[in-house]
Amino acid sequence: MKNLKKLLCGALSLTMILALAACGSSSGGDHDDTGASGGDAPIIGISQYGQHGSLDNCREGFLQGLKEAGLEEGKDYQIDYQNASFDDNMAIQIAQAFSAEDAALMVGIATPSATACYAAAEDKDIPVVFTAITDPVGAKLDSGNITGTSDVLPVEGQLELIRALQPEAKTIGILYTIGETNSQVQLKQYQEAAAEYGFKIVEKGVSTGADIALALPVLLPQVDCLSMLTDNTVVQYLDVVLDESAEAGKPVFGSEGEQVTLGCVAAVGLDYVQLGYDTGLLAARVLDSFEQAWGGEARRRLTAFAAENFDRA
Repeated sequence: MKNLKKLLCGALSLTMILALAACGSSSGGDHDDTGASGGDAPIIGISQYGQHGSLDNCREGFLQGLKEAGLEEGKDYQIDYQNASFDDNMAIQIAQAFSAEDAALMVGIATPSATACYAAAEDKDIPVVFTAITDPVGAKLDSGNITGTSDVLPVEGQLELIRALQPEAKTIGILYTIGETNSQVQLKQYQEAAAEYGFKIVEKGVSTGADIALALPVLLPQVDCLSMLTDNTVVQYLDVVLDESAEAGKPVFGSEGEQVTLGCVAAVGLDYVQLGYDTGLLAARVLDSFEQAWGGEARRRLTAFAAENFDRA
């Protein structure tokens, strides 16, 4: 497995790319066949686990990355975008549909979509690119015809920020979804690092979004503030978290920049547009049309990007 170095995206953002396996060329909810007029252009199937700002930004950044790579939609690729609406079974159906249409590349945004794509692509050896996954190794996406980017949180940086802004704080509340593996990984990271910064973590698990409004009145009286994870369910209900926390007089620290614009007080977190952008550049390298589409200055720019950001050791 290739280890890749961290890309700092501004003072309060972080992107990490993980090239987990060499993704080679292939021979072969909500629905948007964006590139339907592309004729014989290779199909990029994008499966997004659900719709919220972080994942939407990731997808938009991905499309920007393809464009920056010099690839032209309709000529070099066509997009088949599907939204699983946070339904694991729907994610599986979407991935199977991509396989049936012989997509040239599958893109999984968030863990359930990525694992579904990986399973559906395996028999046909279709390359898969994932993004917005906290623990690709834990999700068993570290071997085979797959590569991608991770949204691992800079937990220590977040704890430093909270300590700087709340010097008297002792407890940090974390709301998480019990069934989301990425949230369990992030919670463990907080628990392991908190004591060094003088904090105690108080966690509250939920099973569904409907549980959040019930969980907050229990959690908020026990803590000095909340810190968000990249939890798909909780992020969906960020407005509920912010309203309840404001009423209780407890600040909420975000896990990425978009959440700050929506009302979180601050974040040392992720730039999901940048994460998606980096993923788009990565995906451009595994498309069948890549060799023809890239040339001249564009190829030199990609080579420079790779040399700067990827550890080849």
